[in-house]
Amino acid sequence: MSAPAVLAIDAGQSGIKVRLPQGVRGDDLVLDGIRTGEPLLPQLAAVVAATRERTGARVDTVAAGISGLTDANADAAAMLDLVRDLGVRDVLLAHDSTTSFLGALGDRAGAVVAAGTGVVTLAVGAETTARVDGWGWIMGDAGSGYWIGREALDAVMRAYDGRGPNTMLTAAASDLWPDLSQAYMTLQADPDRVRIVASFAAVVARAAAADDAVARDITARAAHELAGSVRAAIAQVRTDEPTFPVCSIGGVFGSPLLHADFVADLHGSDESVRLVDPVGVGIDGVAALVAVTDTHPLAALVHRAGLAH
Repeated sequence: MSAPAVLAIDAGQSGIKVRLPQGVRGDDLVLDGIRTGEPLLPQLAAVVAATRERTGARVDTVAAGISGLTDANADAAAMLDLVRDLGVRDVLLAHDSTTSFLGALGDRAGAVVAAGTGVVTLAVGAETTARVDGWGWIMGDAGSGYWIGREALDAVMRAYDGRGPNTMLTAAASDLWPDLSQAYMTLQADPDRVRIVASFAAVVARAAAADDAVARDITARAAHELAGSVRAAIAQVRTDEPTFPVCSIGGVFGSPLLHADFVADLHGSDESVRLVDPVGVGIDGVAALVAVTDTHPLAALVHRAGLAH
């Protein structure tokens, strides 16, 4: 019997990557991101249908890593019902922290902090796992792109009011909202406000590189938040490992200053925690879901339905 044809879906808010059965990195399709205000599973089913129509590929198994996946949405059986008529026999669903981990570190103990618009950290030990943060832009995501952007806009308005120091961040905000006194109303009414706020993370990175004191402070505090999340996750799973590998992935770490601050903060507290380069990306981890055995610490985080389950 031939191996099942696995369609891998890496579903984020900013975009969805799809890897065809027997596909390789570089050939992934890119679609619009998931819409958090709408039911999730029909969106994923539509991705499967559109991919089959576009490529004609046979799909036996659908594996998906999903940003912000909740217990209420992690219904693999319901997802299978939506795609069964497309020939799908098995479905695996996981939070993107799980697939980010598998993509970055593969099948070994360690911790992965994935920081983009949001942020989540997952640590995996010999027998247990621990997720830290990933609680969204209202309640968490400390050190994320949104968090950095929110701190930037707060600093801009403090400078505008005379409550804080001047900063070159003001120029970027003024380019977007010439009348800063009305910026908050415009932003609150914009359905794309989360992405807009998070976009200021790149502004902070540039200003920090230009030695703007306010941007430099935001960068250092973001790095400290991210390192703290990693430490908290590791503390919950680590046993007697002599070293513990950590991967930092996502656009936030594209700031050289933030990355350097993160490394210094992390290593300063425990030299046995070792930063390593990722072996792959998120969609590689999605494709790897099918190899997660029932005895693996991550097994409890993978929701399954179909012939093999």
